[in-house]
Amino acid sequence: MIWTTFLLVQAVILYFILAKRSRSSTDPPLDKGAIPWLGHALEFGRDAAKFLTRMKKKHGDIFTVRVAGRYVTVLLDPHSYDEVIKDPVSLDFTRYAQVLMERIFNLRLPGHKPAKAKGIMKRHFQGNNLALLNSTMRMQLSSLLKAETAQNRMDWKVDGLFSFAYSLLFRAGYLTLFGDEQNNNGTDPAEVYREYQKFEGLLTKMARGTLKPDEKRTTQTARQRLSEFLAPAGLCEAPGSGPWVQAYRRLLQAEGADGDMQRKALLMQLWATQGNVGPAAFWLLGFLLTNPEALAAVREEFTRVSQVKTSQESSVRTPVFDSALEEALRLTAAPFMTREVVKEKTLHMADGRQYLLRKGDRVCLFPFISPQMDPEIHQEPQAFKYDRFLNKDGSDKRDFYKGGKKLKYYTMPWGAGTNGCVGKQFAIDTIRQFVYLVFSYYELELCDPEAVMPEVEASRYGFGMLQPAGDLDIRYKLKLSL
Repeated sequence: MIWTTFLLVQAVILYFILAKRSRSSTDPPLDKGAIPWLGHALEFGRDAAKFLTRMKKKHGDIFTVRVAGRYVTVLLDPHSYDEVIKDPVSLDFTRYAQVLMERIFNLRLPGHKPAKAKGIMKRHFQGNNLALLNSTMRMQLSSLLKAETAQNRMDWKVDGLFSFAYSLLFRAGYLTLFGDEQNNNGTDPAEVYREYQKFEGLLTKMARGTLKPDEKRTTQTARQRLSEFLAPAGLCEAPGSGPWVQAYRRLLQAEGADGDMQRKALLMQLWATQGNVGPAAFWLLGFLLTNPEALAAVREEFTRVSQVKTSQESSVRTPVFDSALEEALRLTAAPFMTREVVKEKTLHMADGRQYLLRKGDRVCLFPFISPQMDPEIHQEPQAFKYDRFLNKDGSDKRDFYKGGKKLKYYTMPWGAGTNGCVGKQFAIDTIRQFVYLVFSYYELELCDPEAVMPEVEASRYGFGMLQPAGDLDIRYKLKLSL
């Protein structure tokens, strides 16, 4: 009883110490919220974009908020982002990443060296190996697309565009990177996708630790099933087992990870490699189908390059498609870039202001608000303009300004600096191949010609590509010429 009372007293004292935090002259504006300890956690989790936009209007482009007992400094000035991105000494990326790894994947890798894993990805997702990956992905996509239609090719098949794009790209990516059925216990990739959807649908709740009891059981079962599906991946040297996953598995073994942790690490990589490409392709196709001018421009460009033997490879220029994709990502890529403050730091803003970042706090960049949706940088930021990133002569547009000063970061769907996406080019090539093949193989159209794009699922802000709150109904069939 005495020990319990002592702990309660200590907890109360600690709470009042934390609750009494006030802003000093060197701190960013502080907004603790009305709810003790929780602060702004509920509003932050419900719709981070709406909440942070409100905070920006109230406090400016830097402020500190209390979220579930933690203090998070949010920086929304893209001119100052390098102060965070380029300081791995005071601001640590890996600690928060490890928290998410354990919450989502139940994964603990105490001996893991992220730099080595990243080096392996660079070797296999960039340079000469990229062409091999692209070739394998094209083969898988082509096979799946031809098998997707009804037996009678004259019949239209109806589906939701999100389901259509995510399912096809997930299955093709799974077969390309983790091995074909021969090397995965003969598992149908469609079955893997169904189990993955149960898991991925609750990912944001896992990350926030807000799962209900029945949802916990669902994620535990899905995690176990997916781990079983992935168990053989990378263990054999057969042609169907991707060389990247073989190298990654060897690294895990060398670092002392047991079989269970290896399978969980592979599940993390399954999400990392497949969790964004399908949604990105959905948004792009959806914007094209609901914008006839944009659709016609991309189709015309694909027709021009279709005579080139390697029309889906990185070497072929498709500036119209590239601009349309970049615009779709500007509107729907919304990751947080989070760092743990491990050493007290004075943040030097681009305009000369200076603020103290306290040890133990977190720092968060949210490029979705600025630069991506900033009206000073992008006129009519809510609108999809397929040629936003094209100059009048058709060349790539890279000059954007804020406050009269040219921006280094005018859109940031791939992250930046040492934590930028290693597989960026493979993802771009994959989406390009997918859209090209869909337009080449299918007659595809909206079920309702007047349909509009669905709203986003607001709870997913901060977790990479956004997902729609609804779907966009399409119908498609193989072209008679095939």
